[in-house]
Amino acid sequence: MGRLFADKVVVVSGGSRGIGRGIAAAFAAEGARTVLAASSEANLQAAVAEIERSGGVRPDVCATDLRTPAGCAKVHEFVAQTHKRCDVLVNNAGATKAGPFLELGDELWQDGFALKFFGCVRLSRLFWPLLREAKGHVVNIIGGAARTPDAQFTIGGSVNAAMNNFTKSLSDLGKRDGVNVNAILPGLTETERVEQLFKQRAAASGKTVDAIRAEMVAKDGLQRLGRPDDIAALALFLCSEGARHIQGTAIAVDGGSTPGVY
Repeated sequence: MGRLFADKVVVVSGGSRGIGRGIAAAFAAEGARTVLAASSEANLQAAVAEIERSGGVRPDVCATDLRTPAGCAKVHEFVAQTHKRCDVLVNNAGATKAGPFLELGDELWQDGFALKFFGCVRLSRLFWPLLREAKGHVVNIIGGAARTPDAQFTIGGSVNAAMNNFTKSLSDLGKRDGVNVNAILPGLTETERVEQLFKQRAAASGKTVDAIRAEMVAKDGLQRLGRPDDIAALALFLCSEGARHIQGTAIAVDGGSTPGVY
């Protein structure tokens, strides 16, 4: 186990599975005291067991509904009382429904923004005093749809674009307060969430999940889908002292699938 983040407190929302668990495991392997926040106690405990098996520092967990103000406040209260500091906040929680635009009702739009966007905003606001005191870091895990709209992913694209704008705005405050704020835009990554998206697209198109997977990889000319470790490696760097001059930047980790310049 490394010691790059020894004694640092790292809060990861959506840390029980997928990219969030991968990021938490990477910080724990470098000595950080991680706090994983998610809705499922069972998934959180599975993440704790996996991180411990891999040799990382045992994480703390907070099971809560991050779609609500009270749920976000619960995480902050736990961290403030237990650790009395926060060096890194990783806003990773969020899942949005894919599918034909005309079939996506208001409740799905509201749910998509409630968790990913408003959860990020609330946690950032709550933890900012601790981050300012620690001269810490915020990393928002957004997604490539922030830059590349898709008719089958209108909710996700809209939420991601809003988060991208919020990240840039928050980084301006970070310049004043000594907090680094950046974003990572993952492409297709091997997680349960991506498998769900493949199933949704398959149901909408009448194709098989395997056909959708093959089409998505071939369309972007990828060698493979991403892995949580790919995103975790960048998150570690962005929160290191070597990245202090990187501020307000959104970096794609997508194998080159983003078609535009930005």
